[in-house]
Amino acid sequence: MLVSVTGLLAFSVTAGKMSAGQSWGLVTALIMGTALILLYLNFEQSSVSSREIAVIAVLGAMAAVGRVSTAALPNIQPATFLIILSGYVFGARAGFMTGSVAALASNFFLGQGPWTPWQMFAWGLAGSSAACLRALCPGAGRWAMIFFQLFWGYAFGWIMNLWTWTAFIYPLTWQSFLATYAASVWFDTLHAAGNVLFYLFLGPGTEKVLRRVKKRLEVSPLQVEHVNTG
Repeated sequence: MLVSVTGLLAFSVTAGKMSAGQSWGLVTALIMGTALILLYLNFEQSSVSSREIAVIAVLGAMAAVGRVSTAALPNIQPATFLIILSGYVFGARAGFMTGSVAALASNFFLGQGPWTPWQMFAWGLAGSSAACLRALCPGAGRWAMIFFQLFWGYAFGWIMNLWTWTAFIYPLTWQSFLATYAASVWFDTLHAAGNVLFYLFLGPGTEKVLRRVKKRLEVSPLQVEHVNTG
């Protein structure tokens, strides 16, 4: 979905078809919102247990509280650190749902708007991609996770910059695109540094707790012995 939106915008800029009266920010928000609705419908129809839903809700709420509590700090986001670990431990589905729920819940305090679907998608992608990291690199150690946390500090900003560019910048040209991304470098760096620090101080302990919770969720089927009463 993100690739499709980016491709559509790139084609429009290159072809010079950006209309002054067209709200590209609203269009892209609607596209993201539609994609999220389809993903949530798929989640609802999947064979997910009530206990897994409860864990996702708790993790999403914790990430939301972390985001709201540090809202006064410039782009320090403990939510990202927790969302990534959630996806790494519980898998892509749980990671995406934790990220999207955290964005939606925290915005009830920080403000809902057309940016909410973008934030839900960006944080959801951070969680689901962490599961891909574990699948591709099962033996990924501390340094791999540090790099991943660092990367998503910038990647989240890059995704949200696309929304900022389409919603608030005119004209939509390659020059204004590059200027928008250049202006956010320091904020993205603070996000990335915060992710790394949160992981260094809280990562091992948090991951250990999440793995214990996952172990309790994995219930092996009981073997029932048939007793002959005759």
